[in-house]
Amino acid sequence: MKLKTVGIKNIRYPVQVREKSGGLQATVASINVQVNLPRKYRETCVNTFLTVLNRYQDDMSAEIFSELLKEVKERMQAHSALLEMTFPYFIEKKAPVTGTAGLMEYTCRFTGEIGEGGSFILSVWVPGTTLCPCSREISDFGAHNQRAEINLNVKFNGFIWAEDVINLVETGASCEVYSLLKRPDEKYVTEKAYENPMFVEDVVRKVAELAQQHPDITWFSVGAESFESIHKHSAYALVDSDDM
Repeated sequence: MKLKTVGIKNIRYPVQVREKSGGLQATVASINVQVNLPRKYRETCVNTFLTVLNRYQDDMSAEIFSELLKEVKERMQAHSALLEMTFPYFIEKKAPVTGTAGLMEYTCRFTGEIGEGGSFILSVWVPGTTLCPCSREISDFGAHNQRAEINLNVKFNGFIWAEDVINLVETGASCEVYSLLKRPDEKYVTEKAYENPMFVEDVVRKVAELAQQHPDITWFSVGAESFESIHKHSAYALVDSDDM
């Protein structure tokens, strides 16, 4: 029986990711690899993959990830290979009024596929605030608001830093989320969200518009989940550039 793919799931491995500032950030990635092996090979070799991965772990970026994927395919003598690397990524972010600095955690993923052709997708998951336009309209004061998670996946020409994709997403919600706020900052984010009410559908449309305007992004998909504060359920919306 011919198998479609074989592989390894959820390997946790320390890597260092290149930062836009020029440094290297140590993190721990969760890695999946799938390969389409020739029929004569009965199993894939974990040791082969880990040997290759170990050579790249100290300096990782989108460009280097593509080199890693190519070597995995060649060393495993596979017809094609798919590699996913998901990791937490921290960026220093200053509060909007006081400038108090804190570290914000984001989730990033590199996804690469190589066979007769090849593709690479950069994915980010970014927190944001949504404030309900309907709640604001019908209430004498206040409006329900909540934290949301926005996922943007992009293909691109040239090179794009994860930091720039994260910044693009953060401008698409009612207000940004911060790790550390003092009282003047809390006042600012509360009022900013109130002045910028958005349904989850509005969020994905806004982020999609920004992605469309980016000169290097060639394809994208945007999903947003709002963890509703007055409902048991979440609200969700998704848009894909292929459908626009």
